[in-house]
Amino acid sequence: MSLRERVYSILIVSATDSFTSAFTSLLSEIRYYPVLTVSSVSAARRILAEKAFDFVIINAPLPDDIGTRFAIDISTSKQCVVLLLVKGDIQPSIHDKVAEYGVFTLPKPISKPIILHSLTWMESARERLRQFEKKSLSIEDKMAEIRLVNKAKWILISELSMSEPEAHHYIEKQAMNRCIAKRFIAEEIIKTYT
Repeated sequence: MSLRERVYSILIVSATDSFTSAFTSLLSEIRYYPVLTVSSVSAARRILAEKAFDFVIINAPLPDDIGTRFAIDISTSKQCVVLLLVKGDIQPSIHDKVAEYGVFTLPKPISKPIILHSLTWMESARERLRQFEKKSLSIEDKMAEIRLVNKAKWILISELSMSEPEAHHYIEKQAMNRCIAKRFIAEEIIKTYT
């Protein structure tokens, strides 16, 4: 799927209805869907516990929190891109606090072109996160296969009195001869002997 075909989900956290309506009016439904809005950090935490979003946009301050800690928490614990909008006079100091956690900041007031540019930057950041997710899943799959093959080897060692190198060679040879992954051979061995 090309980047132009991607659809990004957005959670907007803002206590100001005028900001929420102005921001959502800029979003193309073809490109950004669903777009959910909440007015507090506590409501946002409840939604984020149930659903994942590509982008979380925080219009600070909020009634129950400034939003800085929340932005850091979400950026570090979820696979989403966070944009924190703060007053222009405090933006540099807030940026210094949150940038190392991957949180983007923009000073308010903000113009339409800057919002649109920031969304394209956020798309790039989200795609980078997707690449990390793929690599992470690949590593987890490989680790699961290693654990499975090791379990099968120990079964061969205990049940058929093979040595560890013999058990390893047996699994590899069976996988090669049958043109299937070692994982499937290991699963068959485990199923047979347990």
